[in-house]
Amino acid sequence: MNKLALESKDLTKFYGKSRGIENVSLSIENGEAFGFIGPNGAGKSTFIRTVLGLILPTSGEAKIFGQNAFENGDKIREQIGYLPSEVNYYSGMNAEELLKYSASFYKNADVSRIRSLAERFELDLSKEIEDLSFGNKKKVAIIQSVLHEPQLMILDEPTGGLDPLMQNRFFELLEEQHKKGVTIFFSSHILSEIQRLCQRAAIIKEGKIVKVEDIPELMKKQMKNCRLIFKNPPGDLNLPENAQNEKLVDEKLTFEYVGPVTPLMKWIAQQDLLDVAIEEPTLENIFMNYYER
Repeated sequence: MNKLALESKDLTKFYGKSRGIENVSLSIENGEAFGFIGPNGAGKSTFIRTVLGLILPTSGEAKIFGQNAFENGDKIREQIGYLPSEVNYYSGMNAEELLKYSASFYKNADVSRIRSLAERFELDLSKEIEDLSFGNKKKVAIIQSVLHEPQLMILDEPTGGLDPLMQNRFFELLEEQHKKGVTIFFSSHILSEIQRLCQRAAIIKEGKIVKVEDIPELMKKQMKNCRLIFKNPPGDLNLPENAQNEKLVDEKLTFEYVGPVTPLMKWIAQQDLLDVAIEEPTLENIFMNYYER
């Protein structure tokens, strides 16, 4: 099998004069779990739909398992499990009927797994599709995406609509797939999801790739929002190195921190505190800090 599961070269898509993606070049190795991260509107879904051949590019190239994605789309898609961000189905079938119908399009789909996967995700297979909530439709799509044993899974904001318990079960399923050698392309605007699964990630902004990073390197550059409540307001803050934008009001201190976490934790341990919180910032905050540096 080709060493690269997915590759693009200068892939560009414009909708008239509106930018979708521009000169996106990526290489994802076979068996890799690769993150694709950016705020909503950055071009993540456009890239995915273009690579899948669902929309035609304005220019550029894309290959999946070494094959031209636009000339061999039907054959390629037999090896792909695709989970879109928005899930819509035709009505007139229940969940089990839809999954069996979908499986009939693939040579190696294992319909015997439908019931066990439905139990795992607490999906009522007898319910009509039109009666399912968005979250339950997403469960149908998750099961649908793995029944045919894909070699590449392409996931576009896949956790939307799932409660925390189902999100955890979904990640367990992905980890099982990854251990079997399945390549995973995980697109999200939630950094913690990328951290959990992926070794590398591409950062996309306004349709262009800003950087491809190893996750540990990305985490070193991640900004943290720190909030402390002192027992008594300190006379001299003497903040740790890499702290910025501090604000002290009475006994409450907030600041942003960028850098290794050990010095921050040592500094916090030396303070006389009532409470402390260290929060993951919004992705937009991370981007602003990342670009400025």
